[in-house]
Amino acid sequence: MTRRLSLTPYLFLAPALLVIAVFVLYPIGAVVYYSFTDYNIVKPPIWVGLKNYQQLARDPIFWLALRNSFVYLLVTPTLIGLSLLLAIVVNRRLPGITAFRALFFIPVISGSIAVGIAWRLMLDTNGIINGLLLSLGLLQEPIQWLAEPALTLPLAMALTTWLGLGYYMMIFLAGLQNIPEELYDSAVIDGCNAWQKHWHVSVPGLRPQITFVAVISSLAALQVFNEIFTLTGGLGGILNSGVTIVFYLWRQAFRLNHAGLASAIAMVLLAITLVFSILNIRLLERGTEEH
Repeated sequence: MTRRLSLTPYLFLAPALLVIAVFVLYPIGAVVYYSFTDYNIVKPPIWVGLKNYQQLARDPIFWLALRNSFVYLLVTPTLIGLSLLLAIVVNRRLPGITAFRALFFIPVISGSIAVGIAWRLMLDTNGIINGLLLSLGLLQEPIQWLAEPALTLPLAMALTTWLGLGYYMMIFLAGLQNIPEELYDSAVIDGCNAWQKHWHVSVPGLRPQITFVAVISSLAALQVFNEIFTLTGGLGGILNSGVTIVFYLWRQAFRLNHAGLASAIAMVLLAITLVFSILNIRLLERGTEEH
């Protein structure tokens, strides 16, 4: 009887452990192995040692993709600032504020692919953006937004910001509604104006939410793909201007059929993600303790 009872917890854990082993541990192990091979789907893997990693080290496009991915991290402070500002605005009891909240949440439920395609149509040479600017006299001729290498990454970052704004706004809004109103009243008595009140009360009270948003938005920025794919039509932009590390991985794996090289890229991405995850978890723990 004692023996049977001692096995009970493991029996309950077995399905979850099996799922983790099949869908997490095995794929990671396979990617580690394939990263040291010359492999594609039409031939068996051939062991090549560190050749794939050496090729990446000499590949300027890989370094460009890595740089673009780190530049993309600028989305994080932008998202935090804008979504926090919006949360403060929509937290006020104003007429029509519910509809205003819903307006910013629409991109979240629409999906990144659908919104990305809509943005691509709007940014087309004959799209609504050029049409509006021309009608207002702000342009003399249409701008080829998606054909300008310098604009590819900023436009994708703007799309990512628009997609995440409503979601992160709701996180901050939930946090704001848990802050006691008495703290704001005390700040007013101490002579704080509207913005000082939020700086000294809202921001400290939202420390856990700010840290959480920083964690998940920075990890999402490192792994961005859909926005680049939809805006550039799967090409990565002129002169690879929009290629990120995940997009480059996809191109090597599914466009060029270089599964071994793609696995090496995946390992680099995994290492970067782990470092950021550890740093973010430490930041989250510190923020929670201080709070």
